[in-house]
Amino acid sequence: MPGRSHTPDEIVNILTDAPGRIAASTAGLDLAQLRLAPAPDEWSATEVLAHIRACADVWGSCIASILSEDRPTLRAVSPRTWIRKTNYPDIESGSSLRSFTVQREELLVLLKPLLPADWSRAATVNRAGKILEETTLSYADRLASHELQHVEQIECTAEAVSTS
Repeated sequence: MPGRSHTPDEIVNILTDAPGRIAASTAGLDLAQLRLAPAPDEWSATEVLAHIRACADVWGSCIASILSEDRPTLRAVSPRTWIRKTNYPDIESGSSLRSFTVQREELLVLLKPLLPADWSRAATVNRAGKILEETTLSYADRLASHELQHVEQIECTAEAVSTS
């Protein structure tokens, strides 16, 4: 993910804040508003949340593998491919947010107590035939950076549909 890297503390803060920010920005919106895209070719808040959940599934799983195994070999999975194997886009936003919040709490239980060396733990990742090295930090930073953008997208979307 292009852009600046975050420190472990910043990552934990971003990941901790995301569910609450989503809940706050979508509070008071009805199901129709949550499924309403603010403009053509844009995603609704429900669609963005589904995408965030797919990314959290894929990258969170990689983080868990890196922390539980000694230098695992992983096959990269695209969150866009993964979401097609789920029903996330069809789930009512409140239920989806509750599931996401539980999942996030489980990830934070892994991340919060990490020592500096744990953030450097690595995996060999096969991404479309390319062999790469990824770390706990690289996956967590990708998740936090990507999610931060999408949480802001949900906030903007919620504001736009609440006034329409």
